[in-house]
Amino acid sequence: MKLSALALLTVAASFLAFPAFTADPIPDTNRVNGFAIGCQAYTFNRFSVFEAIEKTAAAGAKVIEFYPGQKLSREAPDTKWNHDSSLEVIEQVKAKLAKHGVIAVAYGVVALSKDEAECRKVFDFAKTMGIRVINTESVDAIDTFEKLAKEYDIKVGFHNHPKREKDANYKVWDPNYILEIVKDRDPHIGACADTGHWMRSGLKPLECLRLLKGRIVSSHLKDLNGFERSAHDMPYGQGEAGMSALLSELKAQGFDGPISIEYEFNWENSLPEVTACIDYVKNWKP
Repeated sequence: MKLSALALLTVAASFLAFPAFTADPIPDTNRVNGFAIGCQAYTFNRFSVFEAIEKTAAAGAKVIEFYPGQKLSREAPDTKWNHDSSLEVIEQVKAKLAKHGVIAVAYGVVALSKDEAECRKVFDFAKTMGIRVINTESVDAIDTFEKLAKEYDIKVGFHNHPKREKDANYKVWDPNYILEIVKDRDPHIGACADTGHWMRSGLKPLECLRLLKGRIVSSHLKDLNGFERSAHDMPYGQGEAGMSALLSELKAQGFDGPISIEYEFNWENSLPEVTACIDYVKNWKP
């Protein structure tokens, strides 16, 4: 059957209308009490990627967020895991994830380049791993990665570290700034809400979540023992964040993205406390 030139153009346009990759929703079987909560591998940065996967599963979680630069395994400590990893290494990590019933859902915090070819490497890696969200602080590259986020159907969240008193150019600590830079952007672009770093900046996490309503694409959900720069992580419900109210707010917003426990305390033996965080969410009631 022959198609007219107009028909051919119509068919071509229909293919172009769809992204190169469509991220499936995170399965209910990988959620805890409805939340796609797991571990940021940085929690276990004294250990390897393989051990981080093992510890994530041991804590009762079934999703993980990777970060660039972690050693692959005890057997291969000089092999670093990142978006430049070889296909052989990627297959090893995929096999390890499958063995422990864990899926990769996020990647960061990673620098994204204004150069499209370089930036695309991160998105190709995310596509290969089935990752739904890339977390970054690369504000200057937003025009580049907004295009790729739409193409790959992968979200990008602006992560916040604490306010830097001696660096006025560091602005992503402020949710008002993040809202300003994402509000007119594609819905794939939003915030990676790090509640602990908000607390270290003297901000109330619940107010920050409400400010960014509709623009939160991922979270590093933390409960700290105070609002000082020196405050440290606590098991959920034992700190000053108001964890139950934070979970209620995320649920009320219809937040469906991944939540990472990035536990930056008791580095060598944090598994019991990470497990307590998972158990808190498992037993949480609105």
